[in-house]
Amino acid sequence: MNSVEKKAILGVGGIFALRMIGLFMIVPVFSVYGNDYMHATPLLIGLAVGVYGLGQAIFQIPMSLAADKFPRKPIIFLGLTLFALGGIIAANATDIYQVIIGRALAGSGAVSAVLMALLADVTREEMRTKAMATMGLTIATSIMLAFAFGPLLVGSVGISGLFWLTSGFAILAMVLLFIVPTPLRVLKHNLDNKSIGQQLASVLKIGDLNRLHMSMFALHLTMTAIFVILPHQLSDVLGLSVRQQGLVYLPLLFIGFAVAIPFIIIAEKKRKMRQVFLGAIALMTAALALLALGSQLGAGIILGLLLYFMGFNLLEATIPSWISKRAPVANKATAMGLNSSSQFFGAFVGGAMGGVLLTQPNLMAWGVLAVIMATALLLIIPIAQPPYLSSTTVTIPKNIDIQKWSQQMLSVEGVDELVVMAKEQVAYLKLDKSQLTDRSRQELSHLSDSRLDI
Repeated sequence: MNSVEKKAILGVGGIFALRMIGLFMIVPVFSVYGNDYMHATPLLIGLAVGVYGLGQAIFQIPMSLAADKFPRKPIIFLGLTLFALGGIIAANATDIYQVIIGRALAGSGAVSAVLMALLADVTREEMRTKAMATMGLTIATSIMLAFAFGPLLVGSVGISGLFWLTSGFAILAMVLLFIVPTPLRVLKHNLDNKSIGQQLASVLKIGDLNRLHMSMFALHLTMTAIFVILPHQLSDVLGLSVRQQGLVYLPLLFIGFAVAIPFIIIAEKKRKMRQVFLGAIALMTAALALLALGSQLGAGIILGLLLYFMGFNLLEATIPSWISKRAPVANKATAMGLNSSSQFFGAFVGGAMGGVLLTQPNLMAWGVLAVIMATALLLIIPIAQPPYLSSTTVTIPKNIDIQKWSQQMLSVEGVDELVVMAKEQVAYLKLDKSQLTDRSRQELSHLSDSRLDI
């Protein structure tokens, strides 16, 4: 992995971590502390937890479509600004409706997919799998850490303090954005003449991408609903205060994370992504069924959560990598936007559903979530293994017209995409090796002033 890729992973990973921790610290505590707001009801509390997901689901696709036509970084900066403003409104809220407005505004800063597309731009194909898996693990770890530290911090800073931390994290994320390399994407098939409908159609017609979106929806629906229901059950069954519950989540996080890592490696290195992916969904289904049957026993809750966290880590790590392999070259942000919309719409539905399930018997509440995950598994089973592609890195010759040089590179048969980082004097080529000829290899070597191993 070269220096450009390391900087990109550090910057994008840090932005993701700060956003996710800020968002999800609220989830495991709000079903208890939300009662302190005026006009609070179980349904409105669940809505406040999940409404940020509705904002994300609505705005993720338009922002992603824009990011496939325009530079990605300004769009990310705008999203982080909205995220910070939403946190400020929620931090100053006195009634539940103001919290809902703040969370919705924070959710409108929908740039998860744009961040993933930016990372895909500045990493080579052979390193992209590792980069995307790293992002998936970063997201999963950030969410789990948020679930652990939210309960630990809320006793000291209060619920408004957690919202202020959310805004502070957003500002730190803006600073990190400046260390991420700024790529110039040059595509063989330009999107300027394509309508939004054509962009969406080229992605929506790919069945396996739709299955990935469905799995992300089910994953975040169940996860958000769990953490609306769970604080009350941990209090009733184990006698734990909200603050003490963080000490339950933290060890389960690390155990689940440690167990998941070998399977992530198998999925990537051994090209067993489909098997690991379906196994993770099956594991989460079993975990929710165990929670339904053993929710009155401390051991049943702990074991069910551990199995769920293992499957959660596996899915969060594999889905971004899979999409980066399967998405069309010119529509990466659009494909990732649809996936992120599915993720956050699932969180919205899960938050609202969790509020409703709070009033139901434990067996019914957990059983509904188990049925949802089992249904997702049945619908996703036809998914095929992702394709494995190739790319190469070239050094940009000095004292040249980069735009003219880029067009010359793209005119070579077998080159589908070129990403240029002028400041670093590096470019990535995405190649279709089946179309490469001896002549095209010679042309690429000549244009890059070096012999390429392709």
